[in-house]
Amino acid sequence: MSKPIVATASLAGCFGCHMSLLDIDDRILQLIDLVEFHKSPVDDIKKFTKMCDVGIIEGGCCNSENVENLRDFRKNCKILVALGECAIMGGLPAMRNDIPVKECLEEAYLGSPTIDPKDPKIIPNDDDIPMILDRVYPLHEIVKIDYFLPGCPPRADLIWEALLTLATGKELNIPYEVFKFD
Repeated sequence: MSKPIVATASLAGCFGCHMSLLDIDDRILQLIDLVEFHKSPVDDIKKFTKMCDVGIIEGGCCNSENVENLRDFRKNCKILVALGECAIMGGLPAMRNDIPVKECLEEAYLGSPTIDPKDPKIIPNDDDIPMILDRVYPLHEIVKIDYFLPGCPPRADLIWEALLTLATGKELNIPYEVFKFD
């Protein structure tokens, strides 16, 4: 019997959710026995070459490249999981949502105290640079998401249980206590 294939990615976020995945510690060895990683920082595969059973994505969408990567994941993964608050609600990157993009770019490239006064003050504009979106979007506003794993980052045990459940073909049932914050 073949192993379920798992893909992972990080979009606009801090990569903390992947660090939490690594925090499953020695259970990573059990996971490697259960699943095959594909297109993931875990194995450094950059492009999809086959259909994946489970896709796990952290981070929101703040630029055109994020949107393209997310749509590619949706197309190549039977089940798609939004991992962490950035993926679910935009997280910290979404703090810029109330500031016009032009103002953000001017602050970063023209008015920042870290800019060398000898350098010319320009806002980068090149076809090779992904276009910044009007705001940071949570993943479910771009594609259909099957499951949401909350947390900043989600607890390693929650990620482990979710992967174990999905890898064994069971329906993921996240208890209310995971979402309860009182």
